[in-house]
Amino acid sequence: KRETKLRLIWGKIRQSSGINAEYGGQRNQDSSISLLKIEGVSSKAETEFYHGKRVAYIYRGQKSRKNKVTKRETKLRVIWGKIRRAHGSSGMVRASFRTNLPPKAIGATVRVMMYPSRV
Repeated sequence: KRETKLRLIWGKIRQSSGINAEYGGQRNQDSSISLLKIEGVSSKAETEFYHGKRVAYIYRGQKSRKNKVTKRETKLRVIWGKIRRAHGSSGMVRASFRTNLPPKAIGATVRVMMYPSRV
């Protein structure tokens, strides 16, 4: 396990994750906090490396818009967020995004960026 974690840290710029749900109980849910399951993370101690890391939910819009960085027309859009803390003891994390994620995002994948570094 130690070798795979080092390979993840130094060999990749991002890690894959899935959106499982919104935070909350049976009757009340908080749509501003999303629960993520990061690949290869299975304990609360392993989630500490990802605290504060940036998260990108990439989706395709209906109309194309000009990208602010590349100045080209594209249909891809991004909602940025940040991993806040662990959720439970099985490797789930809580993340908050700049704007709340749409309901179709549940079950989709997000990219966990390996920055900013806390090392």
